[in-house]
Amino acid sequence: MHENDVAHPPPRIQPLRFGVNYTPTRGWFHHWLDFDPGEVAADLDSLAALGLDHVRVFPLWPLFQPNRTLIRPRAVEQLVAVADAAAARGLDVCADGLQGHLSSFDFLPAWTRTWHRRHLFRDPELVAGQEEYLRTLAAALADRPNFLGMTVGNEINQFADDPHPEPDRITRPEAEAWLARMLAACEKGAPGRFHVHAAYDAAWYRDGHPFTVAQAARLGAATAVHSWVFNGTAQRHGRAGTATEQHAAYMIELSKAYAHDPARPVWLQEVGAPAPLIPAEHAAEFTEATVTNALDCTGVWGVTWWCSHDVARELADFPELEYGLGLLTNDRRVKPAGRAVARLARALAGRPGRARVRSTALVADVGGTEAAPRRSVCAPGRPVFEAWARLAAEGVRPAVVLADRAADVRHLAARGITELVRVDEVL
Repeated sequence: MHENDVAHPPPRIQPLRFGVNYTPTRGWFHHWLDFDPGEVAADLDSLAALGLDHVRVFPLWPLFQPNRTLIRPRAVEQLVAVADAAAARGLDVCADGLQGHLSSFDFLPAWTRTWHRRHLFRDPELVAGQEEYLRTLAAALADRPNFLGMTVGNEINQFADDPHPEPDRITRPEAEAWLARMLAACEKGAPGRFHVHAAYDAAWYRDGHPFTVAQAARLGAATAVHSWVFNGTAQRHGRAGTATEQHAAYMIELSKAYAHDPARPVWLQEVGAPAPLIPAEHAAEFTEATVTNALDCTGVWGVTWWCSHDVARELADFPELEYGLGLLTNDRRVKPAGRAVARLARALAGRPGRARVRSTALVADVGGTEAAPRRSVCAPGRPVFEAWARLAAEGVRPAVVLADRAADVRHLAARGITELVRVDEVL
């Protein structure tokens, strides 16, 4: 069971990418209201100095499209200016579109809420407006060589289900159709770029949630993973527990169980060290362990840390943990976690991933690959998660195979899996 390293099939080799989710030092994402190219340049200088190669940037949807038929040209120009400033510092740019939701705040245009309340995923005019917005942003950046691609939105799945206070509920087929339509709009604006969509981990762990791991693992150019250990993992296993330090790796491996293409790239697009579960004095240790363990998975496109700079204390009403997640302080001083990311980036960025194939796989019965009606068995504290963490703590490098694919010889062979382990054998 412990010998699970094989040399075949060979994974797709590509240079590793290291980047950061850009949180501006002056005004946070509200900086678009008082856009200052000099402040942006200074922020990007501090990120380039860490040896990073890309940033993920966040237009605020209500500011860029305040009316369904008005996508503000000046706002789009400012987005392009950020991309150009990044290029001047050797940084590539990926842009999110439907913001959407950021750090506990919702940012939805007035034409979607209250007196103009429309369903975010069903209303024909609203969805057409979303399409045009994504197409416009993608087209504006399409001729920039440092533009990687669009992300449809930041964790927009949270609008579709509990615990959101006013969810716009949809079915799983509706969610999949909406994602496909939004990704097509990005592709229309910027053909051939690295367009993806991103969900928070309800898609991975919440029974009945309309957004699914199968969608994450099949739609778009890569699978985007958002790994946060405040979801019960660190509370249960502690700051240095195997399950905590390998949570990102677990989500990566779980996504692979749903993918059609065993060589599909996986982008660890959001991961951070949330205090007090990860105390500030241990953030660097957690950061290094998390990234190292994630890169022990094959097919990882890259890591984009959350976030670049701390939120300024003069901004009110954020959850306490949000103020200290930056790799740098709000006055651009590098923190220990920033130094850890810089060391990893300088050692590994641009080099091909060297992870070995995982030949031992834990079988997860989620009730079916498509809808995964029992996916909560994979959540922190539940059988699949705890069995995987125990195997990892014993030195096994476990993959995950879904129960309805466990007898599929071609699927197992394509992933290099030679041994299956059942949850009850571990627990």
